[in-house]
Amino acid sequence: MTDTIYKGGAAFIDGKYVPISEARIPVGDWGFTHSDVTYDVVHVTDGAFFRLDTHLDRFAKSLKGYRLDPGYSREEMKHILGKCVALSELQDAFVAMVSTRGVPRVYGSRNPMDCDNTFIAYSVPWVDVIKPDVQERGAHLIVSETPRISPKSLDPTLKNYMWRDFTRGMFEALDKQADTAILLDQEGYLTEGAGFNVFIVKGTEVLTPDRGALEGVTRLSVLDLCPELGLEGKIAPITYQDIMDADEVFTATTAGGVMPCARVDGKIYGNDRPGPISSKIKDLYWQKHKDGWHMTPINYADAENPFLVPADA
Repeated sequence: MTDTIYKGGAAFIDGKYVPISEARIPVGDWGFTHSDVTYDVVHVTDGAFFRLDTHLDRFAKSLKGYRLDPGYSREEMKHILGKCVALSELQDAFVAMVSTRGVPRVYGSRNPMDCDNTFIAYSVPWVDVIKPDVQERGAHLIVSETPRISPKSLDPTLKNYMWRDFTRGMFEALDKQADTAILLDQEGYLTEGAGFNVFIVKGTEVLTPDRGALEGVTRLSVLDLCPELGLEGKIAPITYQDIMDADEVFTATTAGGVMPCARVDGKIYGNDRPGPISSKIKDLYWQKHKDGWHMTPINYADAENPFLVPADA
């Protein structure tokens, strides 16, 4: 058993493990002052990571894209993530890996090479991007008037905290009594929402945007699972009219899984409840977790050895 100080969550920062309530970054860190930071999030369900190696792959891609070096090997980071979960004793958790640019060694410097990059990890209780009761009745979305930030300025396939467009969209949604927003790019094609990918269903086709969106791990999982249900998963351009003509709409994210929607911009899909195909995909996604698909169990009995089997075994 671990120390109860970690019960609310555990973090690794400045080379040591601390309760999540004590995790801090300096105000001079460019991750705070310039949003010069990248991260990834993996979930733990029933005491096991889901697709941990896939998340580490994506984190490595983001680190390279932003020219960040956290100073830890992949295996070291994997161990740290596992230990954070074991310390917290959380069976269902939201687990993050973060690298900030750091604080410049030379005060006032504008040279990113003057910063020592950081590595931060933490495990906190499970988070749902769309609340469970909203998922049950089907989320109500709007298409935001705010366009997605151009990929020419910010690569959407690299994880980042630059959410000004998403935040504006969420305020629009709240003003219209909706749950959240999805964004189009400046050419009118569907991209994503705040922390989630979007899918539309048309017949037996399950489509997700080919631009302006993160290459989500849950998105990948949905595409992997479609053939098992006799569906054709596709990455394709999607217009606003395509959304309006769809049979169903659903969203997908690590923090919540497959989350069906019932309305977009006031249009009601089906019977104003989660659609049958969205529901089947959601059910299969969680059943696969129970079956051990891409799951890596955590050794809670020994935080120094948090994995009994290789990740994604």
